[in-house]
Amino acid sequence: MATIHITGDEHADQVLSDDPFALLVGMMLDQQYPMEHAFRGPAKVLDRFGTLDPARIAAADPESFTALCSTPPAIHRFPGSMTARLQELARIVEDEYDGHAERIWTEAVDGRDLLKRMQALPGFGKQKAQIFVALLAKQLDVRPDGWEAAVGAYAEDGYRSVADVVDGASLQKVRDYKKEKKAAAKAMSSSVSG
Repeated sequence: MATIHITGDEHADQVLSDDPFALLVGMMLDQQYPMEHAFRGPAKVLDRFGTLDPARIAAADPESFTALCSTPPAIHRFPGSMTARLQELARIVEDEYDGHAERIWTEAVDGRDLLKRMQALPGFGKQKAQIFVALLAKQLDVRPDGWEAAVGAYAEDGYRSVADVVDGASLQKVRDYKKEKKAAAKAMSSSVSG
């Protein structure tokens, strides 16, 4: 597997690089939270829980697992709901893919199937699923037929999402791009309502 450089933390990036489930969890946590912090979440779980094995995470006592994930620095700014979602994701990976998250993408017949598989996971709406498929293609060379059509603009070169983050400089460019998009959307909504 290729080396991922998203978090700015060598250990956290190594966890993402070594474990497909960790990468999937990082993407799930990338919501209403700075992306580099979201992708550090799997390393926090590994360091505190001792494993990222989906079966063990799914079987963990929800209350004590939530406490472990909520301990500062928490895995997310909403640790309770995200921990429940993490356990649900672990259950699906265990039950449907025998604990092997990479089977979600290695067994997809094409880009559309992969996008559909991603959207079936908790916390993965269409946009997040598209970004993760783009990340797999751009950084791990997982490119099922039709992946570009499935992800739309996220397949293009540029700095649109975490799929394009390979170091600190690209992280900043993605951040700037998102800021510009937000400002443009805000300007558009205020001109419509004004």
